[in-house]
Order: sequence, then structure tokens, then C-alpha cells
Amino acid sequence: MKLALVPVFLLAGCSPRVSSLPIFYDVPEFELVAQDGQPFNSRVLRGKVWVADFIYTTCPGPCPRMTSQMREVQDAVIKMAGVKLVSFTVDPARDTPEVLAAYAKAHGASTADWYFLTGPEATLETLDRNTFKLGDLNGALQHSTRFVLVDRQGRIRGYYDTSESRAISKLISDVYALAR
Repeated sequence: MKLALVPVFLLAGCSPRVSSLPIFYDVPEFELVAQDGQPFNSRVLRGKVWVADFIYTTCPGPCPRMTSQMREVQDAVIKMAGVKLVSFTVDPARDTPEVLAAYAKAHGASTADWYFLTGPEATLETLDRNTFKLGDLNGALQHSTRFVLVDRQGRIRGYYDTSESRAISKLISDVYALAR
């Protein structure tokens, strides 16, 4: 009887360990405006695995690198149904939907699966500070360089420091594990 259980244990060792990803916080519903100028309700993300970041289009520092890395994620998951990418602006005064649309196009974003969002500063501040726990929006436009992984139930499952060499490959692996 003990021998019959061995294959089960071996198979369990080969399966992805989604449960090993921590569960940090729930992401509440939010409403913003997408790069196409249309209202964006987070309900479109229900049942999807998604990756979020906070950027701004005139950023001279880490944002171009982060957007390039998000493009790398996009390219790795583009054929996976149920995976989305979300870039929130930290500069809603300048990052209008038109500006975000041009930025998305310049960076090769597939806007069917990658949303660039703007809206009221108070909403973006709440998301940045209280929901994703990444920091504060402020006039200095300093922001986190971490990506955030959210599961199908709207729970934050991982933070990935984009300045670490293996962060993006780890993120992509975790997206695959959650999307299965």
C-alpha cells in the first residue's frame, strides 16, 4: 500500500506551487480612465491574473526601463487568455488618456491586454498607498519600481523589484503558475 502512494507524492512534487505564493492584500474595485478615454472599471479584471505598476510618461529615470520590462512580460504572456497588465500613472495632471495612448503605442503595448490608467489623483493615491502599499503620490513624482502580481480573486500575490536581475523571469513564472 505504501508503494501505491509513491507516484502521488512524486506527481505532487512536479506540480506548480501556487499555494506557496503568499497572499498579501485584496484589491478593491476602482474606477479610472483608460488610454482610449473610456471609463475603466476594475470589474474587467475579475477572474484574470494581472500585473500592475506605477509609472509616468515623462519619467527620465526608471519608467522607461519598467515599461520595457512590462513589455517583456506582455510578450511572454500575450497568448495566455486571462492575463492582463495595468500601468497606473503617478502624474494624472499630465498623463491624459491621449498622452497614455501615445506612450503605449511608442512602447509596443497591446492595449487589448495592457491598460494605461489615469484619473483622479485621490483614487490613484489610494491605490498606490493603501491598496498596493507602494508609497505616496507626490509632486516629486517619486514612486516604487516594483511590479505587483494579482490573482484571479483580486488578491496581491507577489511584489517584484524591477532592479533585481531575476525579478522579471520570476514574475513571468509566477504568472504562468497562477494562470494554470
